[in-house]
Amino acid sequence: MLKKINRRKFILFTAASAVTASAFGWAIAQNRKTSLNSPTPSDFNPPTSSQLYKSASGLLEVDIAASLKPVNLAGKTAYLLSYNEQVPGPRLEAKPGDTVRIRFTNNLSEHSNLHYHGLHVSPAGNADNPFLNIPPKESFTYEFTIPKNHPSGTFWYHPHHHGMVAGQVFSGLAGLLVIRGELDEIPEIKAAKEEFLILQDFDLDYNGNIQPPHHMAMMLGREGEILTASGQVNPNLSIAKGGLLRLRIVNASASRFYRLVLEKHLFYLIATDGGAVETPVELKELLLSPGERAEVLVRGEREPSQYRLLNLAYDRGGMGMMGGGMGMMHGGRGMMGDNSPENPQVLATLTYQGSVSNLPLPQKLIPVEKLPQPKTVRRFELSMAMSPGMGMAFLLNGKEFDPQVVNTQVKLNSIEDWELVNIDPDLMDHPFHLHTNAFQIISRNGKPEPYRAWKDTVLVRGGETVRIRIPFRDFPGKTVYHCHILDHEDLGMMGIIDMQV
Repeated sequence: MLKKINRRKFILFTAASAVTASAFGWAIAQNRKTSLNSPTPSDFNPPTSSQLYKSASGLLEVDIAASLKPVNLAGKTAYLLSYNEQVPGPRLEAKPGDTVRIRFTNNLSEHSNLHYHGLHVSPAGNADNPFLNIPPKESFTYEFTIPKNHPSGTFWYHPHHHGMVAGQVFSGLAGLLVIRGELDEIPEIKAAKEEFLILQDFDLDYNGNIQPPHHMAMMLGREGEILTASGQVNPNLSIAKGGLLRLRIVNASASRFYRLVLEKHLFYLIATDGGAVETPVELKELLLSPGERAEVLVRGEREPSQYRLLNLAYDRGGMGMMGGGMGMMHGGRGMMGDNSPENPQVLATLTYQGSVSNLPLPQKLIPVEKLPQPKTVRRFELSMAMSPGMGMAFLLNGKEFDPQVVNTQVKLNSIEDWELVNIDPDLMDHPFHLHTNAFQIISRNGKPEPYRAWKDTVLVRGGETVRIRIPFRDFPGKTVYHCHILDHEDLGMMGIIDMQV
């Protein structure tokens, strides 16, 4: 029987795990203190250009293989899981109305599959089906059609075989999936220079292998001390004086949050998970929880120099003495981590190169539909409990994931409000992700969101109630919703939804 756990019991339980791992973690932290995340300017590289596959004549067809391969990471050999021997994997680009056909080969020693995160496509059959199981050394062909009215945007693909998701993503498996469309044709955006930043973190041992997680790392959500942006440590980005830079950013980490600032520059948000907003939103900083994406414009309006893209400290909850993330052991904000307010992590460096006539920001983007208020409201409680043997379980409405149980049944082509309630106010944040259908955030603790946007992942902080509005459109079938701290998903914080006429 699962027993609910309070903060005091959680601290006592996790403290024991912390003591057993702290000496080993301290040694690794000291070994890395010369800092893979603060290379000198001579080490600057552009972001890795993953192989690009574009649709042609209405078809995107590609072979993708997952395997364990050595890759160059921060000048060292790392043994990571990769798609087509690239970290991140190949960039896939399609357009609304295209057919996508992917022949996936699993060369891993464990089961895997593919999830097309954020795409509004069928969850059934050989489309975006999270229940598919591709055994080692076997292949499977995915095929689906992008709806003709699908929004343009920044999406991604990663494994989704329950129980192995966190380990496979943390070991490198992630790739971009871009839908090109009307946002790309807005003149000011078309004139901007485009860069993709896929944010990943890694935790390597002395031989370049991914560290196996200890118990507390799985409980809090594992983090690594090596931070990369599109396969590079501190890549160099460039902007022309007077120009615009379009950054398309994906948090592809298993658990790490990114609180981004760009020195002496503002961000102008033009798109979220599910596509464009109506007008650019000015931001001083940008917070991305695992699974979230954002597109921002940066203006080349400063004196030509170099400016750092920084990851500031963020307390995502958990054991307070550990500072939220992995703390003492894995680069969190605790006693031995590097990510403190005094020492933010450098993710990339922006360098001014050349000049152009001043490019203006776009005044209007894409209208965002206003959804009618529905009659149906559901409540989902996010919590944790202690299971027999002093293990931890993460729960939705008091239940662990059961692949044989449908937790929520909804009517196709209906609209519902879901209240997401984090009932562990002193513990940790949970980013909530829904497959197949995007939603809009209506309110947080009763206060309305400042602007409308389409999302598929929403952060629910400790003690917070977030209301989202979901149109269940087009596609019948079963899929899932879950916490996108992927260790929490693997440990039970996931449910099955069945959408039927």
